[in-house]
Amino acid sequence: MEKVISVNVPQVGIKGTWNIATIAKPPWSNYSHSGKLERLIFQLGSGKGKFSEVTGIPRSIGCIGNNNFILRREPLSVERVKEIIKEFYFARGREIYLTNYDSVEYLARIARYAAALGIKEVYAIVRLEDVEKISPEEDINFIVELEYSQENLKKLEKLKWVHGALIMLTYDQYKEFIKHPPQFQGEVYLDILYPGSLRHINFNIIEMKRIHTPTANTYHDCLAGTLAITADGYALPCPLLRNYIVGDAKKESIKQLLRKKRLKNFWKLTKDSIEGCSTCPFKYLCHDCRALEYQASGDIFGVEYCNLEL
Repeated sequence: MEKVISVNVPQVGIKGTWNIATIAKPPWSNYSHSGKLERLIFQLGSGKGKFSEVTGIPRSIGCIGNNNFILRREPLSVERVKEIIKEFYFARGREIYLTNYDSVEYLARIARYAAALGIKEVYAIVRLEDVEKISPEEDINFIVELEYSQENLKKLEKLKWVHGALIMLTYDQYKEFIKHPPQFQGEVYLDILYPGSLRHINFNIIEMKRIHTPTANTYHDCLAGTLAITADGYALPCPLLRNYIVGDAKKESIKQLLRKKRLKNFWKLTKDSIEGCSTCPFKYLCHDCRALEYQASGDIFGVEYCNLEL
């Protein structure tokens, strides 16, 4: 896991301590990548999230969030879901994110199965609205997703047993959060919502996108080692890159999917491959969410969210 930033914030009558694991990018963006399979992001349903692939998903951490997707065919059977997870385990994958569920009970059941297999890191994302339907499970890291509000933060403070919180907020809300953080001891993933284009950005985007990945000049800081599988079985390099299908998990095993050249190309994609980034002195320090860029510009190599390009 990447190094967690621990911050002590003095307040009137209260001392708050919280751990910001990541801001505006997935928690593994600062990992040292090996070029091999690292994680599986497995969607277990179309989702009930606020943002959809039709209207756009303005979230850098939307890849592990509960969004709302269109299923283009029948979902994977429970048996096939379990087979895929077992294949992932034997392929030596180290972490699995179970997300975009339609049933929180189903989510917990599959997470329990993954943990029993021996997968080292099992994460299950649960909406704050559904958290009362589950209870603590050994070897399962539950992450609660919520929209920023004082009411929701108070609810979060009562959840002493959850591993982390994925908080969606605007930049103005982020500034407010930093001043008055919740009394929450788990990891915090701050999911800054992006506007439709750079013209409406009101924050230092370079600072927000900063990473410290030692292998960023060889492997993509976010896509490297990531395999996503949709509820209906399509294999993708990222859950938000819905048009970039690399295989079919209904018919192909994890081992077969890992041989796909298209997937490997995404894993090794660097700023040197992107015309607008290749000569930038900050290219290996900047997290570029290809999904956000694709949504904004229609170009997988887009640089819509770069104020250095103006």
